Amino acid sequence: MSQQQSPDNVSIDEIPVDIDNTQSAEVDPADVPDEIESITRGLAGEQPPTNPLVVLKAARWWYIHGKGGTDPAFQWAIEWARHLATDTPSDVERFDEFLEYLVTVGFGADERHELR
Repeated sequence: MSQQQSPDNVSIDEIPVDIDNTQSAEVDPADVPDEIESITRGLAGEQPPTNPLVVLKAARWWYIHGKGGTDPAFQWAIEWARHLATDTPSDVERFDEFLEYLVTVGFGADERHELR
């Protein structure tokens, strides 16, 4: 444990948790770490991640930095992890809400279909 952490920047892995910016409900795409952005874009793509631990890493980030348990990116990541773990169909409505949210947040697309 040689790494020093300040009270404003805590992490349990390489992805920092910005305490001052938790559950702000306003996510700036520039503040999303590259790894989380990549996983999130993957969740919107044709070939989403198949490792539930990777998906849960993104879910955790969106829960902390987004709208908490009501954040659509968090909800879709949890839904996709559930699908991977149980091999049951995923909720298409959650996926649609997730895509709309990414457009609203400004994840580089003007339309939902551009994310796929």
